[in-house]
Amino acid sequence: MTDHARDELERLLGELRPRLHRYCARMTGSAVDGEDIVQDAMIKAFAALPDVGVVDNREGWLFRIAHNTALDFLRRRARGPVMQNEEALDMIAAPDSSDHDHEVAIASLSTFMRLPALQRSAVILKDVLGHSLEEIASITGVSEPAAKSALQRGRVRLREFAGEPEDVVLPMLSDAVRARLTAYVDGFRAGDFDAVRAMLADDVTLDLVAKLRKQGKGEVGEYYGRYAAAEQWAFAAGVVDGRAAMLVYDRAISLETPAYFVALDIEGDRIVAIHDFLFARYAMDGIALYALNHQQPRPE
Repeated sequence: MTDHARDELERLLGELRPRLHRYCARMTGSAVDGEDIVQDAMIKAFAALPDVGVVDNREGWLFRIAHNTALDFLRRRARGPVMQNEEALDMIAAPDSSDHDHEVAIASLSTFMRLPALQRSAVILKDVLGHSLEEIASITGVSEPAAKSALQRGRVRLREFAGEPEDVVLPMLSDAVRARLTAYVDGFRAGDFDAVRAMLADDVTLDLVAKLRKQGKGEVGEYYGRYAAAEQWAFAAGVVDGRAAMLVYDRAISLETPAYFVALDIEGDRIVAIHDFLFARYAMDGIALYALNHQQPRPE
């Protein structure tokens, strides 16, 4: 693989990353899982590049890798319990979609996730991202008639589901997770980053999405220096996709709407993984964020 080919792939991935995330997040019902899938797909693309030769449609090739990676994820998740938050991603239709059927894609996430994977994929690719039937067939590995049938069936089923009453049970954080999340956010609010570092597991991982990854308490501990030096941010504890999260607000813009979020994986009394979307704000596109009532951001 030449340096030029690698540079071109990096450039294209940089351009497509928000669209790839939009697809993967909607295939899985999670902004955080969607980002993990995008990263896995990117690794697979670089690994495959030396052997693929000339690719006429690099974008379609990357979406096909992302599609297959998402299916692998869904198969693994199906082996264990699956909890969906029907409001985690309420923005399904692309704002610039001209398709007259795009309104079917604004169904709640729990309704949308009831579709079989092929139908779900076809509706996302067509009504969210604007791909042609030919492109959908290439990405999903089916014939064009099969792609058209999946799209039509998916649209019809979404309309049917939209007329049914929903029995919604929103995910809740356990008392232990809520307490640890609150303590973590309180550390940010007070500027007590020594207390925050003390909450980290020894093998904690940090994904500063679209920027870098670190592992281990020592390396991850350095990440807090930027937050300690910044004065523009306000913080609140919340829930994103049913997961514990710190909501981050830009004081100069709004204390009503978060600028981005930091999802946390908490085990016992330790933070074991941090997913910081500071540099990947495309993940905010339409997702539902819930601030804990007692942790609203405050002006200073």
